[in-house]
Amino acid sequence: MSEFDQLIDRTGTDSIKWAVKPGELPMWIADMDFKTAPAIIAAMQQKVQFGVFGYEEPPAAYFTAVADWYESQHGARPDPAWMLYCTGVIPAVSSVVRRVSHPGDNVVVQAPVYNMFYHSIENNGRHTLSSDLVYDQAAGTYHIDFEDLEQKLADPLSTLMILCNPHNPVGKAWSKATLTRIAELCLKHHVVLLSDEIHGDLVFGAPAYTPVFALPERLRNNAVICVSPSKTFNVAALHAATVIVPGKALRESVTRALNNDELAEPNLLSLPASIAAYTQGAAWLADLKATLLANRRQVQDVLQSSLPAVKPAFENATYLLWLDISALHADSETFCQFLREQTGLILSAGSEYRGNGAQFIRMNIACPKAQLTDGLQRLAKGVHLFEEQNL
Repeated sequence: MSEFDQLIDRTGTDSIKWAVKPGELPMWIADMDFKTAPAIIAAMQQKVQFGVFGYEEPPAAYFTAVADWYESQHGARPDPAWMLYCTGVIPAVSSVVRRVSHPGDNVVVQAPVYNMFYHSIENNGRHTLSSDLVYDQAAGTYHIDFEDLEQKLADPLSTLMILCNPHNPVGKAWSKATLTRIAELCLKHHVVLLSDEIHGDLVFGAPAYTPVFALPERLRNNAVICVSPSKTFNVAALHAATVIVPGKALRESVTRALNNDELAEPNLLSLPASIAAYTQGAAWLADLKATLLANRRQVQDVLQSSLPAVKPAFENATYLLWLDISALHADSETFCQFLREQTGLILSAGSEYRGNGAQFIRMNIACPKAQLTDGLQRLAKGVHLFEEQNL
């Protein structure tokens, strides 16, 4: 049996995802129900066996491992001199928001987008200004209204844009041409571009993931790029990320931000685990992506054959599937609550991502096939019950 077929009981393990009632099936928060790569576990075990856990700082080997990974996996090598260690992507985002923008400024996003961005913006006294993605319902895809985006970036109060590349929750890898156009507009209007690229390793087919640091020098020097092994290797609890800032002046500012916020000191396992992930994890990732691709196809087949009321609206990135439920004529929060009560299936309500998210649900398919089949059966049951009660 493949390691990706193994059903793991995560109840009672302090898991946020699995803090559920008996019989419930959580398929919402973005962590996977797979064990991480064996090389990562071995590296952590070796560290624990060493037994001395004093203060640490990232060695050159850590930053070299990140650079080697992006060169081998994505054909773009970031200079290790551009890199800063941080205890997580969202902590880095919040820190950059505080340093680069000012209270009362606008921070531009593209809704529907990862809900934590709103917390990072609004909890720090800034305003969210969204250039909403445009949904083509017939195609089940999104695109950018560049005229609207430029208008939002040109606002005198707009000082920062947070980009999700690839985009969560719509599961879209932005093309290099699209990223270039976004970065050009940010530079034109003196807006710093902050790119969350935590899902970059989980892209299936074209367009490929393009790191923002791979753009031309004048564009990347106006950007802050956040990466992490967290989603790729299911190690969110390590609290490890790398902030890549090619521009020297901007990097010095971000360095002060991360250190002032006490976000630059690693925990005892984050360094050996991250180095192992980036130096020994490629084969494991290839197997993971094959599993996720099969799961994506299974969902598409089920929706097409027996769930016409749920339309796939996800594209080629992430293990989080964006599903259009507008045919049910219900907002996502109401439907998700009904689904949990009637079937025990727990999905994310799209409304929390704002924009047009109220007509969508988000489903995490990073789980063994048997678990996914169970989830799809519960979804089908819930949809049919909901339709019967709302005729």
